Order: sequence, then C-alpha cells, then structure tokens
Amino acid sequence: MPEKASHIARLLRRFPRGHLAVSLVLAAATGLFMALPQSGSSLAEASSPRPLTLPHPPEPAQDGNQNTVAAEQTPDRDWMELEVTSGDTLVGLLNDQGVSTEAVHELVSSQKQLTRLADLRPGERLRVDVADGGRLEALQYQANELKTLSAERGPDGWQVQTHKRSYERELQYAEATINSSLFRAGQRAGMTNSLTMQLANIFGWDIDFILDIRSGDRFRVLYEELYLDGEKVRNGDILMAEFYNGDRHFQAFRHEMEDGRVDYLDASGQSVRKEFIRTPVEFSRISSGFSKSREHPVLNRTRAHKGVDYAAPTGTPVKASGDGKVVFAGRKGGYGNVLIIKHGQKYSTLYAHLNRFARGIHVGRRVEQKDTVAYVGASGLATGPHLHYEFRVNGVHRNPLRVDLPEAGHVPESERRDFLVEANQLKNQMALRAEAFQVARNSR
Repeated sequence: MPEKASHIARLLRRFPRGHLAVSLVLAAATGLFMALPQSGSSLAEASSPRPLTLPHPPEPAQDGNQNTVAAEQTPDRDWMELEVTSGDTLVGLLNDQGVSTEAVHELVSSQKQLTRLADLRPGERLRVDVADGGRLEALQYQANELKTLSAERGPDGWQVQTHKRSYERELQYAEATINSSLFRAGQRAGMTNSLTMQLANIFGWDIDFILDIRSGDRFRVLYEELYLDGEKVRNGDILMAEFYNGDRHFQAFRHEMEDGRVDYLDASGQSVRKEFIRTPVEFSRISSGFSKSREHPVLNRTRAHKGVDYAAPTGTPVKASGDGKVVFAGRKGGYGNVLIIKHGQKYSTLYAHLNRFARGIHVGRRVEQKDTVAYVGASGLATGPHLHYEFRVNGVHRNPLRVDLPEAGHVPESERRDFLVEANQLKNQMALRAEAFQVARNSR
C-alpha cells in the first residue's frame, strides 16, 4: 500500500502545480452540483417539505352594473313560467303565486333596471322562483329576443344581471326586373314586402315610385338575414342597393357613423337622403298633377293647380315631407282641413282635404321627416278622398315631383376613408353574387 501511494505521488509530481490546482477546483464543483436538487431550489427547500398552498376562491361574476353574484353561490332554481295576457300586471301575476304586494313593490323599486317590470305587455314571459311562504327568490324577464334581465335576492338586497345575445348574420342577394310593380318584382326575387319597402325608402328621395317607375327598371340588393340558435328570426338591413330607373343609375351603401347615426350614402359618401321626401303618402295614385291651368272638378272653372293630388283611401297616413314646425292646423275654405309645415326660412309644405290630424299635431309642434301628421280624407271641395300636396320655395309654388331637393348631408371627413373601404368591399360582394346569380339562371 505505501509503495502504491509513493507511485501515485511520483506521477502527480510530473504535472505542473497550476494544472493540478485547476483540476481539484473542477472536481470539487462537480461534486457540489451533483449534491444539489435538480429542481433549481435552494438546499433548504430541498431538505424541507413545501407548504400546501390552497387556490384562491374565484372572483364573483360581474353583472356589468352594480351588483355581483358568485357563480358557485347561485342555487338551483325551481322556475315557474308565467305568460302575460291582456290586463295582467306584475302585482297580479305574483300575488297569484303567493307573493305579497309589498314584496313586488320592493322588487320594482330596488333598482332602475327593474322599473320596466311595472309595464308588462301581453305575450311577454317571466320565470319566477317562489319559496315556501310566498318569498320571491329570483325572477327572469326577457325584455326582447336579445336581452334577458335576471334578479336574485341576496344578503344585501336584489342583485341584477343583464344577459345579452347577438344575432348570427348571413348575407343574401336579390335582383329583379320590374314588369308591373315594385312589390311584385320584389316577391319574384324572394323579398318580403317590408324589405321591398325598405328599398323604396332608401331611394324615395330621388325616385317617385308612383310616377317614375317603368317596365324594364331593375334593382339589385345585398341584405342580411338574422338568426338565433340556427333559426332565422327575420330579415335585417339592406347593406347595399342599386336601382336602374330608365337611364338613371342609383347606388346606396349603409354606413354607421362613429356617433351611432346610420345613413345610406352614395359612392362618393354623399347622403342619398334629402331634406324632403318626394311623396308624403306611400304608393297611392296621382289623380291630378301640377298645372298652371286645370278645370276644377267641383267649381267647373279653369284655374291653376299649384300642387299634386294623390288619390288614396280615407285614413291613409300622411307623412311630413321634412323636419319642421307646424304653423297652421285647421280649416281653410275649399281646402277643408289643412296642415302647413314650415321648414326653416326657405321651404314650406301644405297638406289639404285631410280627414283628421294625427294625435298631438297643433300649431308650434315640431315634427320630423316621415312622422305621421294627418290622414287622407275628402274635406272641403273634394270629389273623393285624396291628399292635395303643395311645395313652396320662398313662398313660390313649385312642382313637388320635379323640384330639386336639397341634400341632407355626407359622411364626416374623418370617416371617409373607412366608408370608402366598406363601400368597395360591398361592391365586390355585389359583383360576385350577381355573377353567381347569372350563372345559376343560365344553367336552368
């Protein structure tokens, strides 16, 4: 053994001392590394068991308003369905379930969102959870097909949550050529009457759908269909429409402004809406046009006819042509019941032979374009029910069917770029759908 140690010593003396020192340091470091735990923890952590950490309880779900209800604290509910019928009130419905009138008043007055429950309408539905003794524990009310209001009794009073859904939207295309009427063309294209009316309202400032429509006119429409849970609910808005009226071509693009206003704009961003609509009664018949000389049907005298007569059934709604203020509402000689609306300093409109005025219409009342202001009748010197309509510019009578109407506005400059991008996308969609439509029709 001594001889072996002496031999090892002689070998070590052959190496330089500096090399031997480095080798010893490396060996010591390697040994220390092998002794440490592999997780990267300190030695103290490796030698002692880690304490057990319990997870924090989940945060309560926010109701988006003011109260909160923790999800795990929500009990299973014994819901009862209640349907509102004519004459029903919330008090009566809940009294029938054993809930006291005082408890109902406490519910409705506890939070602003719940005041709506005091004005229930027939056909609406409620779900209530009533415990023994008539204690109301929870209520659900579907305000509309997208919004549900939930109220639950908590330790600090009633807690309210609002649940909102969103429609699933599908883009649809329709086109048709008019042979007889706009509505029949729309039906052939698979459009509902309400969708066809929406189309007419978009272009109603430029096209008189009584006077201007000709056989061979055509239209193309991109619109949305709205779905919930895979079931179609109804048609949505028209996103883009084109109308070919003789040699005139009109385009309109739906655009929602940053301030929430919605308008239909042409390709340059100008509103297709005008300050006035052409026709204050929808889809009636022109019985007499604007003329400098016409034989009066009752007086049998030739005199100027300074307006347009629209034959329509008694009771047909009459719309305000534009925003303005009522300056006359009463009888005026042979005109019978007359309404005059002033639109700023320059324009005024007159509506005559009315059956009656709409509720709330009186001198000084401000009205908005397309508000119902009166109803067609045959008062005064009239041979049958019709509306006599006059349009005046600076007090001078002008032909309502041909007068140039002032523009209503345009897209704000700050939004023009975004609008042009949207319009270009819709035009591309329209072109693709129209091409597919033609291919499908030619392959039949």
